[in-house]
Amino acid sequence: MAPVTVGRERRYLLCEPRYFELAYVINPWMRQDSPVDRNRALEQWHELVRVYRELGHTVDLVEPVPGLPDMVFAANGGLVLDGKALGSRFHAPQRQPEALEFSRWFKENGFPVVTPEETCEGEGDLVPVGPDILAGYGFRTSTTAHISAQEYFGRPVISLRLVDPFFYHLDTALFALDDTTIAYYPEAFSPGSRAALRRRYPDAVIATRADAMALGLNAVSDGRHVLISPGATELIGRLTERGYVPVPVDTSELLKAGGGIKCCTQEIRIA
Repeated sequence: MAPVTVGRERRYLLCEPRYFELAYVINPWMRQDSPVDRNRALEQWHELVRVYRELGHTVDLVEPVPGLPDMVFAANGGLVLDGKALGSRFHAPQRQPEALEFSRWFKENGFPVVTPEETCEGEGDLVPVGPDILAGYGFRTSTTAHISAQEYFGRPVISLRLVDPFFYHLDTALFALDDTTIAYYPEAFSPGSRAALRRRYPDAVIATRADAMALGLNAVSDGRHVLISPGATELIGRLTERGYVPVPVDTSELLKAGGGIKCCTQEIRIA
């Protein structure tokens, strides 16, 4: 019999894809010969917001800005932990102005914010799991930013090297199910990072490449419900067997830019 998992109410920050488009190419998912349907993207995003609220979570919104089509991927705007924010410094020049918009939101909503001096793409590469922060590097966020995060939050930071360009952010290859359990795709990581994950999380849920390529690991869990790509069918089955409740939400239009449910969602952690 699967264990019963318990969720808790969360607070999330999202940004409407009002200006979403493929205006440039900065990851392998982006193909300008595959134009997006902005209306469909908006419908999918609104459904995501509806599901969060139906599950009892709080949704805050940051105002989208013309000319910043990737602001919808709010997870990259920073990391809010213990009631304070570490802002972002984006790798791609096209996204760099987003950092100011998210920092402004943090300040206006009462969160002390520090802007990193090195490349750091927020929750895209910084994933809190219990008392620790798992931190990705290899494509976007620098390892120096990992040190800054540890100094700022006073929490252990575990660096993990990403090696597959399709999984350019940690949150495309791994997510936290609760404070002690993760799901991940091993081949997205270097051999040493895979070994570290095996030792630290021996009971992790392992995803296949098909699950990962459906961005099934770009998921959001409240400890019980897991909002997940409907295309990650095998992973959905494994989560169900472990006592979690998968909630499929289609964000396929946003996938054309390399983003999914978690990319759209930054968690605001007060304590």
